[in-house]
Amino acid sequence: MKYARDAKPSLNSDQTAQLLFEALPWIKSLTGRTVVIKYGGAAMVDAKLRSDVMSDILLLKIIGARIVIVHGGGAAINEALKHYDLPVEFKDGQRVTTPEAMEIVREVLVGKVNQELVAAINQHGNVAVGVSGSDAGTIVAEQLDPGLGRVGRVTRVNADYLESLMDNDYIPVVATVAQGEDGGFFNINADVAAGAVAKAVHAHKIIYLTDVDGLYEDFSDKSSLISNLTLEETEALLARGDIDKGMIPKLQSCVGALRGGVFRAHIINGTTPHSLLLELLTDTGLGTVMHSTMESYEQDRHPHPLGAFASRLAEADEDAESR
Repeated sequence: MKYARDAKPSLNSDQTAQLLFEALPWIKSLTGRTVVIKYGGAAMVDAKLRSDVMSDILLLKIIGARIVIVHGGGAAINEALKHYDLPVEFKDGQRVTTPEAMEIVREVLVGKVNQELVAAINQHGNVAVGVSGSDAGTIVAEQLDPGLGRVGRVTRVNADYLESLMDNDYIPVVATVAQGEDGGFFNINADVAAGAVAKAVHAHKIIYLTDVDGLYEDFSDKSSLISNLTLEETEALLARGDIDKGMIPKLQSCVGALRGGVFRAHIINGTTPHSLLLELLTDTGLGTVMHSTMESYEQDRHPHPLGAFASRLAEADEDAESR
């Protein structure tokens, strides 16, 4: 037997009811909408963070969002390359991928990282399906630059395949190994692949889970974190050429997705607990949002009172951890 007095809820019943009521419009706005999540960074490597992110993704699925996860696996690839005494080299934010390295990339992304992510989601129910970009021509590519080796430029995405999985209530988890136009395989930067997938499936939002809080105008100045910007402002920042190199593929991908019809592109810190829920269930959000329309941008300049939901959720999470 348990007594109600022993439950010790962090919120009283009125506060709990208000939280749920305030969340309703955001839940409704996600129902039936496609959200592409690019997953990477420390949130992927740390087991606890990975479990939390997968749980949040499952919750988004339960409330009606159509989810596609696109992932890389940079840390795991680096470790494997070092194990085989192969060089780890980057050029303009892209991994230089020799034919020998390409075999390691396939082994790590498809055989290890992808299966680990699928297993993490399926602990809560068999809803995730692992997809190599080369499966059914999900991602097809040609060589981007001979100097990068087997790094590809996406030429097409099999949106019908991904849509069919979502139509049958599955979450596609896509590893960024592409089928080559030349019959081989290409390594695709996960940021670039996510943008191409989002555009192909007509996603409402694309979200990049990273290790930083968002886009900085000047990365050395932490007060220069940008909360909202227009598509044109994003393109202007890219044209300046002084953005952190690791952000270049993300921003290029965001621009391509927004130009291709995606409504909003988000860059958020995946190491922040429940960052996905906070970003999608409140106007205020956590990181940087790029808008395809001025109407969307103006809306975020005048946050809806529901922004209080984010702070309350964060406070409740902190209270729970302190008990």
